[in-house]
This record gives sequence, structure tokens and C-alpha cells, in this order.
Amino acid sequence: MLLRKFIAILSFFAPRVVSTKKPEYQHLPPLREQAKIQDSWRQERLDSVPALLEKHGVDAWLLSQKEYAEDTAFWSMKQAVQFSARRRTTYIFFAEHLVESKNCTFQSWIDITPAVWTELEHVLEACNPKSIVVDTDPQIAFASGLHAGERDLIVGQLGPYWADKLVNKPIVPVEYIGTMPKSRLGWYRKIMETAWAIIDEGFSEKVITPGKTTTEDVEWWMRDKIQALNYTTWFQPAVSILGPQTVIGPPNTPGARPIAYGDLLHVDFGVTAMGLNTDTQHLAYVLPPGDKEKDIPQGIIDGLKAGNRLQDLTRANMKIGLSGNEILKNILDNVHAEGLEGQIYSHPIGDWGHAAGTLIGMAFLQDGVTVLGDLPLLKNMWYSVELYAEHYVPEKNATLNFFLEEDVYWHDEKESWEWVYGRQERFHLIKPKEKKGLFRIQG
Repeated sequence: MLLRKFIAILSFFAPRVVSTKKPEYQHLPPLREQAKIQDSWRQERLDSVPALLEKHGVDAWLLSQKEYAEDTAFWSMKQAVQFSARRRTTYIFFAEHLVESKNCTFQSWIDITPAVWTELEHVLEACNPKSIVVDTDPQIAFASGLHAGERDLIVGQLGPYWADKLVNKPIVPVEYIGTMPKSRLGWYRKIMETAWAIIDEGFSEKVITPGKTTTEDVEWWMRDKIQALNYTTWFQPAVSILGPQTVIGPPNTPGARPIAYGDLLHVDFGVTAMGLNTDTQHLAYVLPPGDKEKDIPQGIIDGLKAGNRLQDLTRANMKIGLSGNEILKNILDNVHAEGLEGQIYSHPIGDWGHAAGTLIGMAFLQDGVTVLGDLPLLKNMWYSVELYAEHYVPEKNATLNFFLEEDVYWHDEKESWEWVYGRQERFHLIKPKEKKGLFRIQG
């Protein structure tokens, strides 16, 4: 029995490349158990801060926020049972050399009286940091969470001596928020499998009746399914009927025509659970009566293959340490060298749907992204490989955009980005519903 359990654990954490089994719904544990799991991840992340500060050559990191006016980084530091900061919540972290030489450990206060500033000043005097990071970056959301009024109060309460030591170092909060503990991956795979399972059922004849069901109907079915599973989401599902040069935008407006036989469908979909977010884009084909998978027009099949090739080139060029803009240029050089066309707009994911870290392109910004695209790519992050391939489909005498998105994680042993759950290599199929026969009872 113990051997079987050990093998099962190893198989669960083994890397996966392409999912071949039918995805299944993964049910979440009771809330109390979820909180224990999330708090263990939290502690693992907080324990990493001294080394992070040492790595980036700063001595301390100060965060302070009032209830409902939280620093963005707070949401990656809070306990599972915290729903906001309380009163004034203040944290101070110290780099490894101060932890080791002066025993300057993490301190926190929940207080709305001036005593917090007196106690903080005593801690600073004992540790004497030469630089104190505060999250005041003007460009990067994850590094700009210190509210202006709170900063003014800190400067006024601590005085000019300590105010002169406050520095903006955006890579500190970006790397803290963006780095994923390895212990999170097992649950992330389960949550990702659930996202796939919802798409798989939503893009089937169980939900879609050609000539009747609209894209909006499918979107709301997905929302209801998410809620029924006790998950939530970070954006409204967006289902589209793909035509020539379709550009994916907000969810479809009411009144869209019903889905028809022969339609090529697209969904942009994500779920949220246990503080984790997924982001997936898949394609489906509505089989006309009498058709099988082999009857899908070859041009449409080739479009999906072109999208898969762009995924390969994106992963291969995601080199640790390069900026997102450098990676984007290398990807597109490879794409064009192979005679392919498309756009790359990949982003970090994890605590947030669009999480902290460098951007590898944005839609219609294929020459680079200012500021965010200049950040380095860091390992132990998760990324959404998001893109589309432009491919001419002879059967439709049109060029279609084949939108795909899958999440990846950094695999230390392989030194490569691997799919969290898998990637789409075959279309979801909406099959014609079989008509039930009529039987007559002979008297």
C-alpha cells in the first residue's frame, strides 16, 4: 500500500508534455484544508525574501498600507483567512547579511496609533539598513503599491535620515510576486485540468446545439459551471466564431448569430482557486451531419499545426535572463524564417491572471513593449504562452487567425519550460446529435 502511494505521488509530480487523457473535474478540498495549504505556500515565499534582497543588493524592504488601500504585494503575503489589511498593516524585511549579523528578522505591525512608527524606528536603528526598498515605481503596477499618502506619512514620521535611504527597486516586488514555490505546481495542475474539462464539456454537443446555441449561451454555461465547482474566475469567458482576420476582444454582445455546422470556435477562458489563476485558449470545430474528425478541412487542421509550431518556437526562445523584448525578436526571427506569420503576446501568470514579470510582446506591439518588456525573464515563474498563427485556409478562401494559449512552468532538471497540463493538438469536436428512432408497437 505504501509503495503504491509513493508511486502515485511521484507520478503526480512528474513532468507532462502533452495531455492525452480526457480531462476530469478536480474538486477542491474543504476551505480549512485549502487555507493550510495556501499558508504553507505563503511561509515558503516569505522565507525567501532575505535571499531576494541580498541578490539585488538592498538591505531592507518596507511595506505599509491601510485597510482597503493595500500595496499590490500585500496580496502575495497575506494569510489565507485575511481578506484585507487591518487598520494600518506594516512589514519590514531584511537582507540575509543583516539577518545573520544582527538578527534582523521580519517584523510586522497591525496598529493605527503612532506607536508603529516609534517601534519601526527602533528596529531601523538597531539594524541600520543603508537602503530600504519601497514600492513607488511609476510604471510597473506590481512595484507601485505604496499609496502616495502613506509614503508622505512614512517620510514625515521617520524623518529625513531614514527618508534618504528609501529606494525604488521594482525587481524586488516583481520577482517576489512572480516566483512560484515548487510546492504549488501539483495543485496548479489540478486547477488547470479543471479548466480544460470545462472547455471540453462546453465545446461539445452536451452544451451546443447548432442552429440554436449562441456563443453567449456557452459563455454563461461556463460561468455557471465554474461556480458549481466552487471555483471562480478572473475574467468573463469569451467564446467567438472565427472568421477572416477575427480579432479577439471583449465577450460577444447579445444577439450574436447561433453557432452553425462547419463553424470554427474559439474560447479564451480561465479559472481561479486557492489563490491561483489559469489562462487558456482553445479551438473547436462543429462537425456537419455525417462528418467525422477526418473530414475537417485540411486547411483548418494545418492552421492548428501552425499555431503549435509558434508555441514550440516561443518556448524554445524563452531564455532565462533575456528581456521579454529580446525574446520576442528572437521568436519572430525564427517564425519568419520558417515562413510562418502570427503574433506573440505571452505573459506571466500565477497570483494574478496577468502577473508580475516581463512581457513577451503584446497584441499589435510586435516591435517590443516599453518598460515591462525590458524586464528579465526569471526562472521558477509560470507563463501563459499566448499567441496566434495567421494561416490561409483554401477551403474558405480566407486567412484565419488560430488563437492558442497554454500555461508553462520552469523545469529545473530539463532547464526548459514545460506545459502545466498539456497543449491542444486536436480540435474539440461538437458532433451532431443522433436522432432517436421511433418505434411502433404492433397490436
